[in-house]
Order: sequence, then C-alpha cells, then structure tokens
Amino acid sequence: MSNIEADPAELACGDRPEAADPLRPAVEVLTPREVPLGGPRAMRVRRTLPQRSRSLIGAWCFADHYGPEDVAMDVAPHPHTGLQTVSWLFAGEVEHRDSMGTHAMVRPGELNLMTGGHGICHSEVSTPATKTLHGVQLWVALPERHRHTARGFHHYVPSVNRIEGAEIRVFLGSLAGRTSPIPTFTPLLGAELVLHPDAHMSLGVDPDFEHGVLVDTGAVTVAGTAVRAAELGYVGTGLRRLTLSNNGSTPARFLVLGGTPFDEEILMWWNFVGRTHEEIADFREAWQAESDQFGSVTGYTGTPQRLPAPELPAVRIKPRHNPAR
Repeated sequence: MSNIEADPAELACGDRPEAADPLRPAVEVLTPREVPLGGPRAMRVRRTLPQRSRSLIGAWCFADHYGPEDVAMDVAPHPHTGLQTVSWLFAGEVEHRDSMGTHAMVRPGELNLMTGGHGICHSEVSTPATKTLHGVQLWVALPERHRHTARGFHHYVPSVNRIEGAEIRVFLGSLAGRTSPIPTFTPLLGAELVLHPDAHMSLGVDPDFEHGVLVDTGAVTVAGTAVRAAELGYVGTGLRRLTLSNNGSTPARFLVLGGTPFDEEILMWWNFVGRTHEEIADFREAWQAESDQFGSVTGYTGTPQRLPAPELPAVRIKPRHNPAR
C-alpha cells in the first residue's frame, strides 16, 4: 500500500543511545491519528507509527490500521526504496502486482512481504468480490548494509497455534514455540493473536527486543496497562515475559510486533526511506523520470498508470528521534 496522503509529512526517525528514564511507565500507549489518504480509494486509516512520541519499534517504522470499511482499493503503481512492506488482512482480498513480475493475492491470515531495496514499484487492487477491507499495512526499515539489496517478494501462510485461551499466527520471527521461515534483515517479530474472553497469558519474549501490541478489535491489558482498539502499546527492552489479558466479553484480536532497537537514523517521506534530504530528492526525481531503478508493473489496467510523487516540502527534511530507551 502506498502512503498516498496529499501532503505527506516529512519524517526523520532514529534512536539516540541515551540512558533510559527510570520514571517512564512500563507500557507507553500510542494513540493513532486519522489520516485521509484520498485518491481513488477515498479511505481513512489509523496511523500509530511514526508519530512524535515514537518513531520505530525495532525496525518497524510504519503502521496503518484500516477498516472494516466498505470501500474498494485501487492503488496505481507506486515506488518504494529502503524498506520492506508487510501486508496483513483481517477481511477482504487484494491483488498485488510488482516490477519483479510478481502477481499474488493478499488474503486474511497470509503474509505478503515485499522488499523494496534499491527500488521497486507495485500496484494493489481489491478483488470484485471484496465488499469489506480490514487490515494493517506495515513497513520495515532496512539497515544501511542491506538497504540497496535486490527486490524481493515472499508469501507465507502461517499455521494457527492453538493454546489455552488463544490462537497465534507467527508471520515473522519466533513466538510461543513457532518460527516463521521468512528471512529478515534485522531481528524481528510479527504475530497475530486472538485472545478469548476472560483469557490471560504470559508469553516468553526476547529481552533484547522492544515490543508493540497493536489492537484491532476488543481491548487488551498489556503488562497491566489497558490498550484499546486501534491503539498501540509499546514496551521497551529488558522484558522476558509479556503478559496479556482480555477482560472483555468478546474475543480480542491484535498484532504483536517486535525487534532489536534500530540504532540508525532514517528519513521517511512519501514511500521512500533514505538517509539524507538529498537522497530522498533523488529518489523522487528518479520516479518522476520513470527510471529503471523502480522498474514497471505489467497487468495493471487502472488510471493513472502510475502515481505521481507529491512535491517535496519547502524546507529540508530534518532528523527527529525516538525518546530514550
């Protein structure tokens, strides 16, 4: 999915190696902001990453939560660099085409991971049978040593791990005895959990990871703190067990995202992740010039045939840091 805001914010993200604040609460609750994407989709999304109080969780640098909504998706070919896109649906079906020649379907409970690397472009169109779209779009920042890697695409259907009071699908990394076979460029965790009413669980997690719990439906208590639907609960490093409770009368569905802190500074603008303002400007110019850097998508029949890039901001894109860990 493209970030097709009419006026995308300029963002620079990263961590400073500062001492952690001992007074910081164990769980930081991030409230989403509604973003009107405009364009042919006319969709509004709830964005929890990035924001002023938190830019990344591990290498996870972007999180849009949308639906359930009765709206068609038709996103023309658009570019990505320096990142991976993770598409995860709860309802609906989306047709994916990219400049590698991939033609794949995005379906509920199935991972589609696309590596932009040096440059890729893709289109996304909901199928005619889809009446409701509901899911998340996530981005993963690529580290410096891998950010110019070749384009790539992985599709994976994780099995359901049913344990007392919960179902778990691990699509990246390892959790609750299950491991995804999909390779990552930094240590990551991505999983969907459904927690039954009045269920409580304690999951062993990597203490070197920071974690985020993005709630889709219901409400979840994360390490003693309530996190409501569409909110994201952040927990820093050092945690060995993640306690989760559903005190409601209906199932709660949420994603657990995690990873080792990403200590590189990154700049995000539109669909690009770079390191400097000049680099972002070069990416934009290459896309506008229809450079081979991004390739082309075949089989897309909508209009326009490619999304034009917005104008760059009038000021330089400046760094913005995560708070201390």
